[in-house]
Amino acid sequence: MANDASTVFDLVILGGGSGGYAAALRASQLGLDVALIEKNKLGGTCLHNGCIPTKALLHAGEVADSAREAEQFGVKATFDGIDINAVHKYKDDVIAGLYKGLQGLVASRKVTYIEGEGRVSSPTSVDVNGQRIQGRHLLLATGSVPKSLPGLEIDGNRVISSDHALTLDRVPQSAIILGGGVIGVEFASAWKSFGTDVTVIEGLKHLVPAEDENSSKLLERAFRKRGIKFNLGTFFEKAEYTENGVRVTLADGKTFEAEVLLVAIGRGPVSQGLGYEEQGVAMDRGYVLVDEYMRTNVPTISAVGDLVPTLQLAHVGFAEGILVAERLAGLKTVPIDYDGVPRVTYCHPEVASVGITEAKAKEVYGADKVVALKYNLAGNGKSKILKTAGEIKLVQVKDGAVVGVHMVGDRMGEQVGEAQLVYNWEALPAEVAQLIHAHPTQNEALGEAHLALAGKPLHSHD
Repeated sequence: MANDASTVFDLVILGGGSGGYAAALRASQLGLDVALIEKNKLGGTCLHNGCIPTKALLHAGEVADSAREAEQFGVKATFDGIDINAVHKYKDDVIAGLYKGLQGLVASRKVTYIEGEGRVSSPTSVDVNGQRIQGRHLLLATGSVPKSLPGLEIDGNRVISSDHALTLDRVPQSAIILGGGVIGVEFASAWKSFGTDVTVIEGLKHLVPAEDENSSKLLERAFRKRGIKFNLGTFFEKAEYTENGVRVTLADGKTFEAEVLLVAIGRGPVSQGLGYEEQGVAMDRGYVLVDEYMRTNVPTISAVGDLVPTLQLAHVGFAEGILVAERLAGLKTVPIDYDGVPRVTYCHPEVASVGITEAKAKEVYGADKVVALKYNLAGNGKSKILKTAGEIKLVQVKDGAVVGVHMVGDRMGEQVGEAQLVYNWEALPAEVAQLIHAHPTQNEALGEAHLALAGKPLHSHD
């Protein structure tokens, strides 16, 4: 293995996704000499196979729905169908523009970018393309891939992952989606807008089961109204090919048939065969274990992003990467409060939240110490104009701060920024109620909810 001993980087990063490239950009900004190694494309899952392409498909679906429903707004329009090749071109153009910008950004920060499959060869080196890249510190950021279940083989044709779904050359006539979490309900929403007959199978009691139960129930109601079918509370048993598609059998014997089966049960860490265990890095079920400062048990190695058992969100990867870069540069760092991270599911309607659920608040503070308030979007002028339904639910510690904000409705993802401030600044309802929110906006609904919680409701009943 060739070893250029004259070059020792301050930081060698394995993986150029959200966590890895954020660390590279911030570390170089702080004067560290950085090498960034990526086997595929800079930007990782989020840019190429996750956040960005799925949101492009969802927006195309929103446009399709707008065309179908134009008449209710007094606009004459016709919907002639989906040109999937044109949809992919739109999606790919968005990705290409962001990819080019990111490449330019990394180059401008003087990061040494190495394309190739790297493997950790010591606590301070990574082997890639026949070379040994030395660093004073290593950052593992190798991300995740779609998971499946034992005995369920993803063939890329009838049984597909989210990766395959993003490049499918047709709009399926019917689809079963295994998994009612974020990935599952987003594809259910997009495909329904494209005209697919969709059934979601979720083994737990609710769709988006990590969210507040009220949000789950509101989404289920909205999906029923849209004609998206779902089966809750029974786990998957087996899948088999039929003459024209796939048959899924559940543990209770119930069966479902469709043209394709999308396996959307989550993503697992990419860590096998990369030399982590050989260097003594502590792991659990494939995840690399870290402390609150993203340090592994090996002093010269840190890890971030989907590789570690924290929230699998691109913006969490950004924050973790920045934390590592600033720690290595000697800056004072603060551990991430993962409850304070905004979470958005971009289906129609959107589900957005920050903080903890009502159930969790009762568990932490005691049932008698928790107050919950729901503000219906029916009282919000802009939501009426957009013809969206939903609620904003606030969870408060009695006579204290708001510890959870849970929102369902179109464009609620755009309102989670202020909700994040409310939670992270431990705001009292009366403090938020004093802020003047623009009218008519959906953002105003957040203000109105706090007015009501502070005991002085305006456009809502006591």
